Amino acid sequence: MSEQPQGPKAVTGSELKAQIEAERLGRPFLVYRDGDAVQRILMVEEGRRELWIGRAESADIALEWDREVSGLHAQLELVGDECTVVDDGLSTNGSFVNEDRVSGRRRLSDGDILRVGRTGILFRAPGAAQEATVIASDAISAAGVSPAQKRVLLALCRPFKDGAAFATPAGNQEIAADLHLSVDAVKTHLRALFEKFELVDAPQNQKRVLLVQRAMQSGLVSPRDL
Repeated sequence: MSEQPQGPKAVTGSELKAQIEAERLGRPFLVYRDGDAVQRILMVEEGRRELWIGRAESADIALEWDREVSGLHAQLELVGDECTVVDDGLSTNGSFVNEDRVSGRRRLSDGDILRVGRTGILFRAPGAAQEATVIASDAISAAGVSPAQKRVLLALCRPFKDGAAFATPAGNQEIAADLHLSVDAVKTHLRALFEKFELVDAPQNQKRVLLVQRAMQSGLVSPRDL
């Protein structure tokens, strides 16, 4: 087992695809990694009122590998697309939302990361995020994504259109052939996009996946565009 499970955000094309497919269902869901650093997605069923997180086998999210998590560490209260984390002293080490310690209760917003012990849990509420998506898309457009850059971005994301289990972002040569551009031109556009999406300092082997993720979560690229 991995000593330190990775964070909940997608780092491979297949992981990103799984999150996009979950998002399309329109229901809230939680993303975390198990003790072997494998991505897990828990969909919140309609009508579900609570979820428990802890090391106990009876917990809905059982984190038995994380020794810093209490048996019953925290509770999630669910009403529609709204989710509130409750930690009223049940846990020894506390619960954190975006690294702010929870004191009693804390409402989660789409994209928040709840940390219990060493495990990060991403909360997604696609329905609640629709309005924010439009705002984010407008902000990115205002930042100056040109029509040429948008075409490169669409070509980069296109492998995710048909739901292939192990889809990966398109390569430079594939994009160049698709758009009748030179490979150098594609690289230039991608460098500009990495900068606009604040990914210049991201690990080189993750930049493309992260760019696809941010483009689709922001609404700048939607499945119908592909």
